[in-house]
Amino acid sequence: MNFNFLDKIIWSNTIKGYLLFAGILLLCVLFKKLFSRLLSRVLLLLFGRFGKELNATIFIDLLVKPIEFFVSLWLVYLAVNQLDFPLNEVIYKRKALIDNVEVHSNITLIQVVDKLFLLLIIISLFWIALRIIDFIAYVFAHRASLTEHKESDQIVPFVKELVKITTGTIAFFVVLGYVFEINVLTLITGLGIGGIAIALAAKESLENLLGSFTIFVDKPFVLGDFVKVNGVEGTIEKVGFRSTRIRTAEKSVVTMPNKKMIDTALENMSVRNYRRVKFDVGLTYNTPIADIKNIADKITSYINAHSKTSDDGIVTFENFGSSSLDLQVLYYIEMMDYNWYLKIKEEINFKIIEIVQQSAGDFAFPTQTVIHQNQTPLA
Repeated sequence: MNFNFLDKIIWSNTIKGYLLFAGILLLCVLFKKLFSRLLSRVLLLLFGRFGKELNATIFIDLLVKPIEFFVSLWLVYLAVNQLDFPLNEVIYKRKALIDNVEVHSNITLIQVVDKLFLLLIIISLFWIALRIIDFIAYVFAHRASLTEHKESDQIVPFVKELVKITTGTIAFFVVLGYVFEINVLTLITGLGIGGIAIALAAKESLENLLGSFTIFVDKPFVLGDFVKVNGVEGTIEKVGFRSTRIRTAEKSVVTMPNKKMIDTALENMSVRNYRRVKFDVGLTYNTPIADIKNIADKITSYINAHSKTSDDGIVTFENFGSSSLDLQVLYYIEMMDYNWYLKIKEEINFKIIEIVQQSAGDFAFPTQTVIHQNQTPLA
């Protein structure tokens, strides 16, 4: 069969070139997912043993999209290179003076395409690297969750961010060097004075970064601790480079700069053994002294006998209030989850109401006594 017609030129390209172009693009559309999963399996052989306790689909799902992008880039570039026009056309002419000699050079469209392709390839490779870092961090986070030490849960996300930022910085300089052909060493050297200015401008960010390192070294708290700092109370959720994330009792999230976390007084309420409870119980003024003493003794005995409180609770006659005789109740609940703490406190409050009612006492509330005097009418 004669295939000479494939060599026929249309718009500066052969029919064969157009067919190859279309065929490669079709191959890209149909098989890019298959190729990406195959490459993911190959990488799994290298990193799978590291996270063998985890499902392999986690690793593959992380890498499918970046590898698919990488495969698509190569196939599209291969398809585009089957065509000659207009890629070889000059789109820009430039001249430069080298050793006092004027040198002329041209930039063609194919050169621009090559640079763009190289940029995208570098991006895709570092994207794959970042996903592998995510997988490694996921493995360490999983292993840390199996231990009782919360320090590991706290440091894994921090190290993950540090490695990813370092990887992104390396990618930036690789792009400058290979795509834009900038001498990176010269650039870094030339940033001497500029670097000082940048450092001064980023002073607060650097302080927060140093604050994060101080938190990891000094360990004033770990993930899950309930803290009070700068008027904010909540549970530590995450320690990042710049800030610490705190989940409040209202379920809102407060982001606190790390500098404030170490510069201001921080109360770690998770390291204390007990939570203090202190309040007043107001009894009516007509309550007999014997009943007041009986109520105080019964409340004290109940609190100290409770399995979740300390044995040094005390109830005393504290004050003559404007409308009540005030008993001060002071005790400590064993440190536990905040919701459980509220439940124990509620249980004791109900028991106090029961004790007062069983002891023939009554709770006071604000009252006023109005005395009317009979007046003799004027004659």
